[in-house]
Amino acid sequence: MSTAASIRLPAPELPAWLSEMLPFDRYLVDTGAYRLHVMEAGEGLPVVMVHGNPTWGFLYRKVAQELRNEFRVIMPDLYGLGLSDKPHSRCAHTIDGHAAALRSLLDKLRLPAFILVVQDWGGPIGVLAASMKPGQMVGLVVLNTVLGPPREGFRPTAFHRFAQLPVISDAVFRVAAFPQGYLHTAQGDKSSIRGRVRDAYTWPLRRFQDNKAPLALARLVPDSQEHASIPVLKRIQEFTQSWEGPSAIVWGDNDPVLGRAFSRVQAVLPNAVVTRTQAGHFLQEEVPVEIAAAVRDVAARCRAV
Repeated sequence: MSTAASIRLPAPELPAWLSEMLPFDRYLVDTGAYRLHVMEAGEGLPVVMVHGNPTWGFLYRKVAQELRNEFRVIMPDLYGLGLSDKPHSRCAHTIDGHAAALRSLLDKLRLPAFILVVQDWGGPIGVLAASMKPGQMVGLVVLNTVLGPPREGFRPTAFHRFAQLPVISDAVFRVAAFPQGYLHTAQGDKSSIRGRVRDAYTWPLRRFQDNKAPLALARLVPDSQEHASIPVLKRIQEFTQSWEGPSAIVWGDNDPVLGRAFSRVQAVLPNAVVTRTQAGHFLQEEVPVEIAAAVRDVAARCRAV
């Protein structure tokens, strides 16, 4: 058995309806503090796709189907979300902590090189993990996210202002399946997250004791320049600005959460090839073909170097 295979632990079982939507290899990897759930398909140059809050690797299934005959697509779940371990303390959720777990996973998979695809909190977390061994990331595809601190005088979104409220935010996030039950409201095409797709996003967080991550991650978003996340976001921006490999941005302009952050992302990746779309926040559900095309383009430019 290869070293990569020997680290793979059995993945949690899924209900039949959900398993049918995920025709991928699934396994757990012990990263030290937490076991991360991973889905994988294909062979070739690895493409590591990192989701954000409150989703999981399921978000990338359409993109993976587009790419599985050309690349080794790897879709990990951040701890606290999806089928990864779920710490019961909100203090466990820090940008550095998530990046360290992801970095440990990448090390255990022994990837010689990879293209990184990131969205939402997957942006800062994925890029920070890559920065720990910068020579391994050979390409970067950025979806709706941020890669640095907010500008002076910024105003948090209504969603993030609500997350900072004591008591009431805890009740709504924990009891009302928020926001995982309402992802369609952030979409350009509201029908893109309905029925079984909506169920798939709520299923991993269905138990009260396991759904602490959405609020904890929402509270990691700065609400002032004194927020604890600001220093690490500055480090992430500095690394991104210094990185000279091929990059692409695929953006959903109808995103009520991060749509207006496009100029900030483009400023730290001025040489990225840009694709603007009418998708919303979870653009993997709406424009997987465009995202796959960006990965292919970045890969082609990697090979041309």
